[in-house]
Amino acid sequence: MQIATEKTPSIETLEAIQNFEGKYPKQLWYLSLVEMWERFCFYGMRGVLAFFMVDQLGLSDQKSNLQYGAIQAFVYAFTFIGGIFADKILGFRKSLFWGGSLMIIGNLILAFSPQDLFYVGITLSIIGTGFFKPNISSMVGELYHEKDNRRDAGYGLFYAGINVGGLLGGAMCIYLGKYVSWHLCFLSAALVMAFGLGTFIFTKKFLGPIGNSPLLNLEKTKRTTYEIAVYVGSLLCIPLIFIMVKNTAYTDYFMYTIGIVAMIYFIYETAMIKDIKAQYKLIAAFVFIFCYFIFMAISEQSGGSLSLFAKDNLDHSLLFFNIDPNVVNNSVNSFFVIVFSPLVGLLWIGMYKRKIEPNTVVKFGIGFLLLALSFYVFYATRFFANDQGISSLNIFTLAYLLLTLGELCLGPIGMSIITKLSPKKMFGMMMGLWFLSSAFGQLAAGKLGAEMSSIDNTSLMTKLVAYTEGYKSLALYSLIAGVALIAFSQLVKKLMGEVR
Repeated sequence: MQIATEKTPSIETLEAIQNFEGKYPKQLWYLSLVEMWERFCFYGMRGVLAFFMVDQLGLSDQKSNLQYGAIQAFVYAFTFIGGIFADKILGFRKSLFWGGSLMIIGNLILAFSPQDLFYVGITLSIIGTGFFKPNISSMVGELYHEKDNRRDAGYGLFYAGINVGGLLGGAMCIYLGKYVSWHLCFLSAALVMAFGLGTFIFTKKFLGPIGNSPLLNLEKTKRTTYEIAVYVGSLLCIPLIFIMVKNTAYTDYFMYTIGIVAMIYFIYETAMIKDIKAQYKLIAAFVFIFCYFIFMAISEQSGGSLSLFAKDNLDHSLLFFNIDPNVVNNSVNSFFVIVFSPLVGLLWIGMYKRKIEPNTVVKFGIGFLLLALSFYVFYATRFFANDQGISSLNIFTLAYLLLTLGELCLGPIGMSIITKLSPKKMFGMMMGLWFLSSAFGQLAAGKLGAEMSSIDNTSLMTKLVAYTEGYKSLALYSLIAGVALIAFSQLVKKLMGEVR
């Protein structure tokens, strides 16, 4: 375990890292590469979950949507727990190493026996992602001084790395599963995750003190005892999570409990800060976190209802190409992010120079308006369907383009604004809260998708009507949220103080 300790020699100081020249610190490239491979694993698995449960486990569309929502909810809920343990005991590095190792083992189990050991492998992947995901995002924030205005650009690059991994994983895993072998599908995720973890091991020496354990002041024996307790405790959670993932009713109880605990903990930490301006900033951060929950509840149909919609109700013609609709569903969002992310960034820069750039709250509102437009287009696929209920993949892809543009108004700046508004000692917890909001969004997305697919053993035309009617409702919810955000933008802006 020496590779996971703080004793590995470092060739950088924090001052040298943060006083970098140019737009990006070199450490950002290393962390983005690590995150890229981890996101290959994550998005590859996310993209095949609902399809695999229907195709291989024999679940109904409704049950698979609920199961998908439960799995995704646990993944993101554990990022909150992982963020707290990293803040208080492990530090970001050891947390990342432990989480990555569990993800590799989980996917190897899935590769060995995908049908019989599906929930065992998924359970290990859930715990592993919880320890991995929030902490690498927090390390990116520590590469910058608190008032360094290059941080948004840094998270933009990091976000691009996420989506390169999402593009490759989303396309490759579903292709291997559908047309080659489910064993190879899950094995590819394990191998890529191992490559990402290896990248971190060989580049972490450039991170200086970033990510070290917060307990370095304690004697080694006591610190080791605390760390082992975290490792053992996370393993003891395996049977509990296994049971709750298989029985989605238990997931609801767990999520409601952790939601209440998280709110109490957030209020406690906020009250312990005596600076009233800092408290206002944390309240503003919570507004963004709540908005992210709503956005995820609506947009995260991609791994659930949209995946099943693509499986049954779309043709295979995209422009001049013949392509599997599930490959498009799993990867086109990441493709559009890679293509349009720099263009949106240039748009914000151009508007800033002309002093017309909208503030962060208004950007969030615009994101919701674009999300509303995208789901109206998903709804409109019903008008392009033939008599058998098969609709246009081109219209479906256009809707994803609009969804991506909406996401680009939130995603790249969301993590950045949370680190700007949070005290350094609360980075891990607040980033975990950001992902916990996504957990509730994923759970809600699964329930919304299940409601759309509540009719079993029906014609493709009936399924088309049921799904698209649901997408119209989601469009309306998005529209209301976007208008409300823009209307109250000045109030939230005051809470943020000098942060922009």
